[in-house]
Amino acid sequence: MSKSALSVLVVEDHGFQRRMALRLLAELGVASLHEAADGASALNLLNRLAQARATSRGDARGDDPADIDPAQVDLVLVDLDMPGMDGIEFIDRLAQQRLARAVLVVSALDPALLHTVQTMARACGLRVLEALAKPLTKAKLAEALMSLRQAKADEDPQAAPDITAEDARIALETGRIEPWFQLQVELSNGRAIGVEALARWRHDDGRVILPQHFVPLLEAQDLLDELTERMLAQACRYKRGWDREGLRLKLSVNVSASTLDDAGAADRYQKIVREAGVAASEVVLELTESSLMADAARGLAVLARLRLKGFGLSIDDFGTGWSSLSQLSQVPFTELKIDQEFVAGASHKPRKRAVVEASLDLARKLGLDAVAEGVETVEDWQMLAELGCAVAQGRLIGEAVPGAELRAALGRWRRPEH
Repeated sequence: MSKSALSVLVVEDHGFQRRMALRLLAELGVASLHEAADGASALNLLNRLAQARATSRGDARGDDPADIDPAQVDLVLVDLDMPGMDGIEFIDRLAQQRLARAVLVVSALDPALLHTVQTMARACGLRVLEALAKPLTKAKLAEALMSLRQAKADEDPQAAPDITAEDARIALETGRIEPWFQLQVELSNGRAIGVEALARWRHDDGRVILPQHFVPLLEAQDLLDELTERMLAQACRYKRGWDREGLRLKLSVNVSASTLDDAGAADRYQKIVREAGVAASEVVLELTESSLMADAARGLAVLARLRLKGFGLSIDDFGTGWSSLSQLSQVPFTELKIDQEFVAGASHKPRKRAVVEASLDLARKLGLDAVAEGVETVEDWQMLAELGCAVAQGRLIGEAVPGAELRAALGRWRRPEH
């Protein structure tokens, strides 16, 4: 078996179990292996690795070592129940110091506790693989490593593109930041009924830069409202073209949270869709749950005016914020989008399935359409259909594509290759 480029650290106080994990990883082709018997030793080891890397790269390139990403290890396998520094404290410090790129909890503890720890680690910025129950097996580890490699492969190859705030501003003004579209289909029959517009930046060198790299740069320049309006206008022009060709698709567009502070937003959005020849009733404006709940009290008038003008309103990434039912009931939503964090893998994860089921039940009781994001497997599709979810989007159906390629993407979906 060819050696893997992954670097893995095993943190386990039980000597036999630690050696077993190392042996299984070696059998799976992981060549760069490290071990530690407790959290303190693991942090010391990771810091030494990070310092050595920073020094060597700084010397070679003339960089300031402090500016180099300290993460040297791709994956840390850690037990939670360890003497001294427990696994929870260790993961917290691991995330704060950015000493690893991903973590995999291996434990025999209560699944509810494992879920809480995973949520904590994600909130701290770590990639978190699905927890593995002890005892470890080769099959379990192989599946975990496969998911990590897939995640690494799916990442934007230029993980930290060399772009400036001025670059992002110019790209926005010159139209190089444009909407790409991801299909939304009915679970009952697979019929495509809509698209979500997602911002992408076509760089001059051919790269496609994802929003996480340029949106913060635009936000720092108070340009998110302009981004929203440009995405809405361009997406509506595409939709009008599809309408003329007989392809009727509902259009979903993400809007900035600052919209809720802008009394004139509803009028401007109405003008944009009218000028494009699109009915407001065929456009859904998506706001994330966290931003909405922070601004809902002063934004209710704006949201009410948007609904009055016919726009649909969607609460995006539902379940990732801390909204209350009373807050949800006050906002005139028409749609609830279940976050991919809960959808992906829910077919074989009872706790995730429970969150999806409860979200769908809430949507039904509030009279909202429900859309599941992040559908990646046939098993998750079947589970959502069984639970009565109406609409799905995700990798199983298709990735986001430029507007000119949407018909081809629709053809691939209608005529699957398998």
